[in-house]
Amino acid sequence: MATHLVWFRNDLRLHDNYALHAACRNPDAAVIGLFIVTPGQWRQHVMSPKQAGFIFEHLKALGAALAERGITLHIRQVDDFAESLDCVKQFCEQQQVDALFYNYQYEVNERGRDAALEKTLGRDVVCQGFDDSLLLPPGSVTTGNREMYKVFTPFSKAFIKRLHEGLPECVPAPKKRGDAVFHEDFSFDFPREKFDASLFPVGEQAAIAQLRTFCLEPVARYPEQRDFPAIEGTSRLSPYLAIGVLSPRQCLHRLLKEHPKALGGEAGSTWLNELIWREFYRHLMVAYPKLCRHRPFIAWTDKVRWNDDIKMLEAWQQGKTGYPIVDAAMRQLNETGWMHNRLRMVVASFLVKDLLIDWRQGEHYFMSQLIDGDLAANNGGWQWAASTGTDAAPYFRIFNPTTQGERFDAEGDFIRHWLPELAGVPGKQVHTPWGWAEKQQQTLDYPRPIVDHKQARIATLEAYEAARK
Repeated sequence: MATHLVWFRNDLRLHDNYALHAACRNPDAAVIGLFIVTPGQWRQHVMSPKQAGFIFEHLKALGAALAERGITLHIRQVDDFAESLDCVKQFCEQQQVDALFYNYQYEVNERGRDAALEKTLGRDVVCQGFDDSLLLPPGSVTTGNREMYKVFTPFSKAFIKRLHEGLPECVPAPKKRGDAVFHEDFSFDFPREKFDASLFPVGEQAAIAQLRTFCLEPVARYPEQRDFPAIEGTSRLSPYLAIGVLSPRQCLHRLLKEHPKALGGEAGSTWLNELIWREFYRHLMVAYPKLCRHRPFIAWTDKVRWNDDIKMLEAWQQGKTGYPIVDAAMRQLNETGWMHNRLRMVVASFLVKDLLIDWRQGEHYFMSQLIDGDLAANNGGWQWAASTGTDAAPYFRIFNPTTQGERFDAEGDFIRHWLPELAGVPGKQVHTPWGWAEKQQQTLDYPRPIVDHKQARIATLEAYEAARK
């Protein structure tokens, strides 16, 4: 009897899992699963302890769900990707595996690992890889010259045109194949932190339920509510997409089931656009591998002379800059491992354009904290904010952090939630608390602004213009 092995990576789900579905096509084959913990690689990639905890809990949930269907999930631990290849080879020999099934990952190290996989296994094991974590494979949405789009809007239009021609299909979860057991007591030599399960409940069914609830009503209100952090106006699905508890196809099909005209620009189209941004950054990463190596897309921006003030960086990291909307956002990140998308742009702009600190410092810190850490999306967002990436904000576009707070948290509800030291500052005055405190002859347990925005703006423009010459 044939033995099929599914190597799980960032695809921790039963439903709509291309590799798992393909492995189970032959009803007579024995199917087993493998997940390899690589602490050394995770440290190199700056995985956050909260994301590690999220993966740990979902591995337990996946193992139990697979066992119910007669598939045993095996957990192994080695240091890095290089060792994982030897681990897979030994496992295949021990289990007499005939065919290996896995879903592609698109980062440089991961692609290198997979390229070496067939050589490592030789002719004894047939390898089958699948484009599973994207709606459309990298390289399938290109210009007339068959090049990757460098601007999002034409990419999005071409992408939607492809979806009109045919939607990527969702595949069902495997049927029960027999009996299996999953042992939850497995090794995990990497720091794990607890996460708020009320914000991010564990399990594939919980993620699917959250997707369905969001697509029923909130997705129609998403265009009006998504920029206001005090409102629960976003999906909070990014952690599930990052580790593959949900697939983007599930998101697309559920959206179109509830809002069939989303592809035509009607209700649901704004959130669909966010899914396409996710695709755009992943397609770019494959077309331009330097993005995985901390290089800017726009070469001249590497000549910007950055500020290396450690105290300013630490003030930003700790949420002690004296700019309330920035500090509230950073404290949300530090406590929950998640940050509202509008605020990700605000704090990134502040670090780069107000403090003139290298965007890579921010990219690194985000990855070290995010429960939804994803290299392509994180890098794309930071390069957009820093004006170093493709289709990025022009370098002379600089957010005013006070104005951003006044616009998107007008009454300061979000700010007061995360900055209790400003609880006594009334209404809109919370955006400029020191001005209020001086008029009221009050003392605040809150730092004064570490930089003057107007002066910082001038210095940043000068630094970018000097780098362009």
